Amino acid sequence: MSKPGDNPRGWSREEMAQRTALDIPDGAYVNLGIGIPEMVAQFIPAGREVIYHTENGLLGMGPEPSPDNADPELINAGKKMVTAVPGAAFFHHADSFVMIRGGHIDLCVLGALQVSQQGDLANWSTGAPDAIPAVGGAMDLVAGVKKIAVITQHTTKDGHPKLVQACTYPLTGKAVVNRIYTNLAVVDVEDAGFVVAELAPGVDFDFVRDRTEAPIKMRSSS
Repeated sequence: MSKPGDNPRGWSREEMAQRTALDIPDGAYVNLGIGIPEMVAQFIPAGREVIYHTENGLLGMGPEPSPDNADPELINAGKKMVTAVPGAAFFHHADSFVMIRGGHIDLCVLGALQVSQQGDLANWSTGAPDAIPAVGGAMDLVAGVKKIAVITQHTTKDGHPKLVQACTYPLTGKAVVNRIYTNLAVVDVEDAGFVVAELAPGVDFDFVRDRTEAPIKMRSSS
């Protein structure tokens, strides 16, 4: 286990979001989770169109409004005020989940408490008796969206790995995560387990391996 506060290297939260944004293709329909995933929308490269979906019933979500243009009735699933881009569509909550469950959303970016080497995701509760569940639409999203990406710190605040052999927290979904963006690396979840696709600046592979509970390997450059 690493020591609290011993990860000064790597990407900041904003840089993690920016790195994630680089991988989102032009024309993709994307659902962003609450927290760091929400930042991804700020960093989509110029000239690339991404259509944002929010499970409370909006397709074509725009950025946060200016104070003089805020509408308290126009919010995302995290209850934050947003805007609507030209051509946006509003619809019933149930229709929004039909889009999700029907496989019509290309990518969902979520936070995580734990991700296992099989791609299992735990992100809604620690299972503690006093824990406040926060599942939202995550279980539907991981079951219905074509690809699932996770943004998370590589370890907890007290140094425990978040990339683990098996999740000890209640699962959101089994074998659902495709790629993980942490402050230390970009990690793919493959049949053989965790594979580092890219290291963050100032981070070497040994540093990542020492902070990952499950076996992890570096992708071959060949």
